[in-house]
Amino acid sequence: MQEHTEEAIKQPVAEEPVKAQRATKPGRQENVYLAKIGLMIFVTFVCCILFFFILLRYEGFSDIWNEIMKAGQPIIIGLVLAYLLNPIMQFAEGLLYKALRTRMKTEEKAKKTSRALGIAFSIVFLIAVIALLIAAIVPSVITSIMSLAETVPKGVRNLVSTMESGVLGNFQLTEMFGDFLTKATAMIQDWAENTLLPQAQTYIANVTSGVISVVKLFMNFIIGIIVAMYVLMIKEKLIGQSKKLIYAVFKPKAGNTIVEIVHKADEIFGGFIIGKIIDSAIIGVICYIGCCLMRIPDAMLVAVVVGVTNIIPVFGPFIGAVPSLLLVVIQSPWHALYLLIFIIVLQQVDGNIIGPKILGNSTGLSSFWVMFSILIGGGLFGFLGMLLGVPVFALIYYVVRKLVNHSIDKRKLPMATEEYVNLSRVDEETRTIVCREEQKKKKRK
Repeated sequence: MQEHTEEAIKQPVAEEPVKAQRATKPGRQENVYLAKIGLMIFVTFVCCILFFFILLRYEGFSDIWNEIMKAGQPIIIGLVLAYLLNPIMQFAEGLLYKALRTRMKTEEKAKKTSRALGIAFSIVFLIAVIALLIAAIVPSVITSIMSLAETVPKGVRNLVSTMESGVLGNFQLTEMFGDFLTKATAMIQDWAENTLLPQAQTYIANVTSGVISVVKLFMNFIIGIIVAMYVLMIKEKLIGQSKKLIYAVFKPKAGNTIVEIVHKADEIFGGFIIGKIIDSAIIGVICYIGCCLMRIPDAMLVAVVVGVTNIIPVFGPFIGAVPSLLLVVIQSPWHALYLLIFIIVLQQVDGNIIGPKILGNSTGLSSFWVMFSILIGGGLFGFLGMLLGVPVFALIYYVVRKLVNHSIDKRKLPMATEEYVNLSRVDEETRTIVCREEQKKKKRK
């Protein structure tokens, strides 16, 4: 009897905490849920305030952003140079490592030595390319200016003598031309007295600030080369730290997605930009050889302009052709006509043979989206937007396509885009696509 009474006494005591836990657990969950909602509302409210603050104080925000970009300009230049020089460094490093692996005491020492020599080779290569461009452009520009200084006055004198000789007829052209020259001279004199001289101090200040900006850019470029050397030396460690940070902030699933997108961005940007630089260099060399064979004036300068502007897809050839033709037509109109025909043929060869061989389908974009990205990028960010608009839009296109395919797969719908061309509706039960023709047949029956 005592045992039964003890069990009866113990039983309700044991059940009371369980009942208490069951009673309190839903309340705690509700409190946590309410706390999460409150935190979400607070974060949304703060983000809205920041957004409107940026809109209202856009000028101040943009000034701060510009100052940050100016301060970080050497680092940005260094990172860009490191990215562009990395393939050259890897190529040289691979060859040097094969040669030094058997001669060094340890494999680690061979790797470090080959890395250092590979970086030195890539920097020397960069300096050599810049020096060759300067050596090619500066003399050509000086020669062009001198030839223009001789050609333009001579052309004006010939025109005046032709007008005065009456060869073009006696329809008061001489008097009209004389009046035009008189008015033009008066306008130039008035502009010099009333506009140029009063604002001479402003122009001098602008020129001085421009010279200072060029000097700062040159110094930042030198510092950027040093930054690029350090980045190339420890690039594996920087990559590892970046991935570690990603997985420290995000969950593995989200981290995997971010790493995949970064790898795709590297594939798109590397394949497009580096391939486009090689393609433009080949076009510049071919253009120089062709201009020399046709004896076109300022062949080197024309080849550099055509090669540099060829970096911009689609519109680059037209942008480069305009200043080149203006430069040549002043000196020789017939040579300008030859140059126009040659540039058209050269760009057709580049677009159909050379470009596809080097670039392939690195962006995965159709011609329409390439033109779309260039127009939008150029309208928003100028030359840099025209250059980087294609790879940036290609990356956005890739991410959007991944999201769309994931959503379509989740809804168990067909993945092929071709199946949606003639879509009329989707059968809700079978999840199959019903085409317009099939729907018309059903209606007829």
